[in-house]
Amino acid sequence: MPIKPLDIENLSGKAENIYEAIVVLLKRARQINEEMKIEFNQRIEMLQSRVFEPEEETEQPQTNPDQILVAQEFEHRPKPTEVAIQELLEDRITYRYKEDEPSGLPSAS
Repeated sequence: MPIKPLDIENLSGKAENIYEAIVVLLKRARQINEEMKIEFNQRIEMLQSRVFEPEEETEQPQTNPDQILVAQEFEHRPKPTEVAIQELLEDRITYRYKEDEPSGLPSAS
């Protein structure tokens, strides 16, 4: 898969600075990756329930062709980082800072 060049200036215009943009992209890419893992595992588990276990110990478990197709489908999907970059460039990502201390509670000094 070829590497696509990316204009860093486009990213820094979407956040306070380039480092903030990279952190936002990192966190979003991790979220996307987790969502993809969950979806993949759910689909594989569905297909595994249909596969029969070998009757004898000497037999090899059968490879389900549907599982191979699902794996190939996920291999051809865009990488989470690419999706996160595209979402940031299209202004589809919103982010905010966590508050240091919840308002209304006294600080522990």
